[in-house]
Amino acid sequence: MRRTLHSKKTIGQLQLLLPVLLLVTVFSVVPLLRGIYLGFTDYRLGDSIHFNGIANYTQMMNDAFFWRSFRVGMVWAVLVTAGQIVLGMGLALLLQRKAPYTALYSVLVLVPWAMPPIIRAIMWRQIYDVDSGIVNTLFLNLHLIDAPVNWLSSFEFAIPAVILVGLWGEIPKAALFIHAGLQTIPDDLYEAGHLDGAGWFTSFRYITLPVLSPILASTISLSFIWNFNMFGLVWVLTQGGPGGLTRLPMLAAYEEAFRYGYVGYAAAIGNVMVVVISLLLYFYLRVQLRDQFAEQGAS
Repeated sequence: MRRTLHSKKTIGQLQLLLPVLLLVTVFSVVPLLRGIYLGFTDYRLGDSIHFNGIANYTQMMNDAFFWRSFRVGMVWAVLVTAGQIVLGMGLALLLQRKAPYTALYSVLVLVPWAMPPIIRAIMWRQIYDVDSGIVNTLFLNLHLIDAPVNWLSSFEFAIPAVILVGLWGEIPKAALFIHAGLQTIPDDLYEAGHLDGAGWFTSFRYITLPVLSPILASTISLSFIWNFNMFGLVWVLTQGGPGGLTRLPMLAAYEEAFRYGYVGYAAAIGNVMVVVISLLLYFYLRVQLRDQFAEQGAS
């Protein structure tokens, strides 16, 4: 009788999961499998599909434009992730201070993150606009520049300008996670450190950072993966220009498929990105599980 009830319960749970599993299969698994298949073909838009083995990947190994986009993606992901963690930590520490309207500040801080990336990009294109942008107007009034600068088309300023937009949108996320972690640190630890003569920096180094280390590890890993896989924000800002200077790997795949028509080669680039992201996720999960096992062993 008990086994029958357990079987009915299991069947009921599977029936509830079935719509979700069906959606995931249709919109995630099937496109992924088709992308993997196309990566081993010479498919071009409007032509028939022919299997070509590893020809796309051999071409990729000798493709200077691909490796340039890969380096640009690494630089972008490292700088944006590092900046959002450092600045997010500072912002979280400020929100941690007991001050009037802290709850209001916490809500306002989340506004950039709540905005869709495309909306952020459109807004910042207006801010950077050569003729009417706030940045040029402000810098000209302060005599920091002699003439308006096309920030998003300049070989000198395009990358810093795009990174600034990425930071503006991602800092709130890091600040939110870190601020949540700060709430878990008992005041007794800081009071004990204060009695031992520990200053602010010592308390931050030996109390705050060790307690926040799991949260920081998760935030850094997931943020790096997200930033490395970025597409919409940078595409709307610069379309990968000037001269491919901001051409991230996902932009490279998009251009190969929809600008030049090399769908098979674009799928191969996507497959490489899937492998890279899977490796990053593997190391992230490995660290997370190791920390969990260490905590269980200590307890």
